[in-house]
Amino acid sequence: MQTSMKTSQEALRSTQRIKAISFDLDDTLWAIGPVIGRANRLLYDWLGARYPRITQGHTVDSLHAQCLAFFHARDDLQHDLSSMRRAFLRTLAARAQYADDFVEEAFALFYRARQEVEPYPEVDAVLTALARTHPLVALTNGNADIRQTPLARHFHLAVSSADVGAGKPDPAMFHRALAHLGLPGEALLHVGDRPDHDIVGARRVGAGAVWLNRHAAVWPDELPPPDHEIPDLRPLAGLLAG
Repeated sequence: MQTSMKTSQEALRSTQRIKAISFDLDDTLWAIGPVIGRANRLLYDWLGARYPRITQGHTVDSLHAQCLAFFHARDDLQHDLSSMRRAFLRTLAARAQYADDFVEEAFALFYRARQEVEPYPEVDAVLTALARTHPLVALTNGNADIRQTPLARHFHLAVSSADVGAGKPDPAMFHRALAHLGLPGEALLHVGDRPDHDIVGARRVGAGAVWLNRHAAVWPDELPPPDHEIPDLRPLAGLLAG
């Protein structure tokens, strides 16, 4: 289902102003669950072979649950998931009475696997077409690096929450991208799957906001609606063409 949240004339005027398009990454261009699951398994096996006291009594899932609990308790690092994971690995080392000199190697293993993403079926073709007419920008609260993924060639710029010290919906990432492009907020169209991060963040800089709703979720009543709702990336070209 595709739903326009504006009148057709308003939508046409807004899309005619668009000079660049930004995208969220995880669960927008690829599903994050399988990526993190595979990376966690590789890290678990690596730790189990070299530092068995860390994995003793744990499964991949239970260790991941501990990781999530650690993440939620560290408000100071919410914007920097790479630093957060390194800190978790140091905590695991201390609990198991190991020196933490393995942390960088372990993190590098996890990080490489974290970039091994499988884009949704339509993504590559749509980005290929859009990149011919608009600079594309990656904006992520996570630690995916679009430059290390199969989609790297499509993107003009990548900005992460770690780069600016704050995650969406804070406007810092949008401001960084707009300053680099030399554009006002209304010249940007942002596409993402999170109403509370992507759509609210885009609104705060005056950018167009497209909600990518792959799973037919219900829009939160407490938030103002996006400009457009799409089930996958294929309708984007039509929106931009008016």
